[in-house]
Amino acid sequence: MDRRSFLTKATIGGATAAAASTLAAPMYAQGNRTLTMVTTWGRGLAGVHDSAQRDADMITAMTDGQLTVDLKAAGELVGAFEVFDAVTSGQADMYHGADYYFVGQHPAYAFFTCVPMGMTAQELVNWYYQGGGHEFHDELGKTFGLKSFLGGNTGAQAGGWFRKEITSADDFNGLKFRMPGLGGLALGKLGASVQNLPGGEVYQALASGAIDGTEWIGPWADEKAGFQEITKFYYTAGFHEPGAGLSLAMNRDVFESLTPSQQKIVEVAAGEGHQWSLSQFLANNGSALTRLQAAGVKTLEFPDSVWDAFAKASQEVHDENMGDELYKRVYDSYMPSMKSSAAWIDKSDGAYTRQRTRTQTM
Repeated sequence: MDRRSFLTKATIGGATAAAASTLAAPMYAQGNRTLTMVTTWGRGLAGVHDSAQRDADMITAMTDGQLTVDLKAAGELVGAFEVFDAVTSGQADMYHGADYYFVGQHPAYAFFTCVPMGMTAQELVNWYYQGGGHEFHDELGKTFGLKSFLGGNTGAQAGGWFRKEITSADDFNGLKFRMPGLGGLALGKLGASVQNLPGGEVYQALASGAIDGTEWIGPWADEKAGFQEITKFYYTAGFHEPGAGLSLAMNRDVFESLTPSQQKIVEVAAGEGHQWSLSQFLANNGSALTRLQAAGVKTLEFPDSVWDAFAKASQEVHDENMGDELYKRVYDSYMPSMKSSAAWIDKSDGAYTRQRTRTQTM
């Protein structure tokens, strides 16, 4: 029997109407509950673990402990890349992670972290909350028995750490590089040998030479990870994640067993966690970059020819997924929203920051 169905017949005469009126409302779990959150992040990974903990703590606090969220970092209950299956199967109640890790389940999941040459953090929330993005996230989650929300953001991510300077797209040919999601597929089109490693494993892989380079997040998180101890070439702008969203996803049956107020608290906690997480990264990146430069790190930008190669490869990856009906619908919603947002941001925020920088250097 479907979990939403209820008895429509009663064997005791006059009890039928009373039974129907009693059972017509959803059956919500009563009393205090502990919900298990698994994450794609190792415990203590700067920013991303903090984001998961923020969401968990907010849900616990806002429900006055009716819901207590017990966070299990990657490896404590399941591995970093096993959290999706753990929640869909009911082994855990929710996960916090980057949904582009799960493009194997469906390629459209990439849009809810970031796609290469895609949205900044502001453009993402414009689409998510005002352009139908949240509804697509929910539609995709429903397919797998999940209730999904945007629950964090790293802001613009750096292009990564390299053992040598990148002067042309040919320099990626044969390069062993860590990059998840569709960005990794695009880099593969330039000849890179792309690795998809959990965050907690990246430092050792780079130090051992198992990979030649890596992207992670940005100056603050990268400094905490210690990559500057291994290599000194750092590209500060990347094509792959200009505004990476993090997701909070709950097993849908568990979500629907919550009271309406608890469901709304989960949604609001995720939204607050998104803004708090984004501000944490952006507030710390500038001073971290200064420290990295003082430690001898050389900050660089990719040449225009490399950006052109990134853009071409990124579109090829999109084109290869257009045969999937849901992917195409999400893409056809995402891209016009991005262009619309960018048209105004470039002429307002963009023009202002360019002039501010110019006048402050006079």
